[in-house]
Amino acid sequence: MLRRGCRPTVLSGKVYFYFWVIADGQVNNGLTVGAQRLAPLINLEITAMKYFPINLQIADRKCIVIGGGRVAARKVATLLECGGVVEVISPELVAELRELHRQGRLIWRVRSYQPGDLAGAFLVIAATDAEEVQAAVFDEAVAANQLINVADVPQRCNFILPAVVSRGDLVIAVSTAGQSPALAQRIKKQLAEAYGDEYATVVEIMGRLRPEVLALGLGSDRNKEIFSALLNDDMVGWVKVGDWSAIENHLRAVLGTDLDPDCLNNLKKVLSCRPNPHCQPS
Repeated sequence: MLRRGCRPTVLSGKVYFYFWVIADGQVNNGLTVGAQRLAPLINLEITAMKYFPINLQIADRKCIVIGGGRVAARKVATLLECGGVVEVISPELVAELRELHRQGRLIWRVRSYQPGDLAGAFLVIAATDAEEVQAAVFDEAVAANQLINVADVPQRCNFILPAVVSRGDLVIAVSTAGQSPALAQRIKKQLAEAYGDEYATVVEIMGRLRPEVLALGLGSDRNKEIFSALLNDDMVGWVKVGDWSAIENHLRAVLGTDLDPDCLNNLKKVLSCRPNPHCQPS
């Protein structure tokens, strides 16, 4: 009877996997069996990739997605949300993508990928299980110095997509460099529970105050002090319960007569809109 297993070994920062076989009570593990020294049955070398964290501006840029399934639909939704000009190449589309095409929100090439399809693209995502297509898309994108992500295949990516929690303009990204997407998703869930919708309003309030403070011309060191003081430890709690009186008193205490009345009124409208995502404060 044969039994097989795998043992990872770390040497010089690299991970080697030694596969072993048990037969008649002896172990062939690539090290020693009896008096014989044997080579590993299989030796896979994995070097962890170090990624540079970045926020990417894709508004009005051509983004191509290869594939028309559920994974492609998720990628397309994010690209559209960020203003990308999306083109999908696939003989078929799931219902969500068909609806987006009907609305004129994406371009659909009703066929499979062909070499040359990536011309002019800023960013490319391959959401297909066909390995030959993955390889061809990756090779074409790399040759053209394009950003390429092959879904769930890190070795065919020059960028990867983190797990993301979004609260308005607050974006919290979690990445394990492709080593454990499950862990990234678990941390994402924890963050989503810890950072509620009130943080979107806090970010908007601080964003509207920022130009007001910078216009005072006080210099970077003083500006940092003011921004830190404005972000009171209780600010998130005040926003969550809609306590405008506490917020107004705090802002006046920090900025005094420098606080523009129109800005203050606009901030009050921002807070009043918080429960309604469709409300548009001036």
